[in-house]
Amino acid sequence: MVENYLRATRFYHVSRIGVIRGFHPMLAALVERWRPETHTFVLLVGEVTVTLKDVAHIFGLSIDGEPVSGWTDSSSDFVQSQGITIFGREPSVSHNSKSYIKLGWVRRIRDAEPLDTEESIRRYVRCQIFCLLGSTLFTDNSTAYTHAKYLPLLRDFERIHTYSWGSTCLAYFAYSLH
Repeated sequence: MVENYLRATRFYHVSRIGVIRGFHPMLAALVERWRPETHTFVLLVGEVTVTLKDVAHIFGLSIDGEPVSGWTDSSSDFVQSQGITIFGREPSVSHNSKSYIKLGWVRRIRDAEPLDTEESIRRYVRCQIFCLLGSTLFTDNSTAYTHAKYLPLLRDFERIHTYSWGSTCLAYFAYSLH
C-alpha cells in the first residue's frame, strides 16, 4: 500500500536509495576535487559536472513541474498549524530554531501509523517524504532536523508529484557546495 502511494508522489525511487556506507575515501576524493567557481569535479579525465538529467536518473525525481517554493513564515503558529495538518499532532521543534522539526520525532510518528486507512497511509508517506527531504535531498551539517518550509508542499497529497523536486535538488547541491 505504502509503495503505491510513494510511487504516486514520485518519491519511491529515492526512498529506496538508503544510506551510502563505506565510501568515505571516494566521497573525500570528490570533495577535494570539487571546484565551486565552475560547479565541476576536476578529475584526471577532465571536468565533470552533475546535470539535471543526472539528478533525475539518480533520485528518480521530477525535473519538470511547479517550482518548490512557498511560504517562508517560520513563526511558531505556522509551524504548529502545518505540523498538525501534515502529522496529525504538534511537531517537536528544534530548541535553537523553532522553524526546524526534529526528524527523530517524525520517524516515531511515521512508525506508529497503523496504516489501516487511506489517511494514515498518506500521513505515513508524508512523514517519509519529509524525512527524505532533511536526511537525503536537502541535507546540511545535521540530518537531525528539517525546515518546516516544506510542510505546505506536502499538504495536498495529489500535488506532491507536481513539483520539480529534482531541479530543486540540483540547485540546492550547487548552492550548498559554495
